[in-house]
Amino acid sequence: MKLRFFILFSLFLTITCFLSAQSPAEEFENLLNTQTVTYAQASRFILEAAEVPAALDDAFQYAVEHGWLPRYAGSNDEARLKHIALLLAGAFDIKGGLLYSLTKNSRYAYRELKYINVIQGRVASSMPVSGERLVFYVNRMLARQEN
Repeated sequence: MKLRFFILFSLFLTITCFLSAQSPAEEFENLLNTQTVTYAQASRFILEAAEVPAALDDAFQYAVEHGWLPRYAGSNDEARLKHIALLLAGAFDIKGGLLYSLTKNSRYAYRELKYINVIQGRVASSMPVSGERLVFYVNRMLARQEN
């Protein structure tokens, strides 16, 4: 678990040093301390972790164009768990069950990530996502990819 977190942290530090005036460590710490992440923050972090190369310029726009976030979502809106689930499933290329495969919508993406144990416990799909939870979900996806 510590190794995966270190790998994720290293990846985040490497990529973000090119994207902001903040040091990567400060940016990562800010993300962890964020009570509710925005869609832009979530997109950038998830797409970097999933190593989606075309998304480095504008991860949020890339996610919207690929149907991984709803078209009505604003980059500075509070991210909801069901939309984060869809973004994770899309970025990490989760095949999923029949309903997710057919619809590729947030409801079934959320259910799929619950089923594969990325999203754990009793959480509402409409709840806002904190930076700490976002890092946890990405870490679970990376662990799943390793196996």
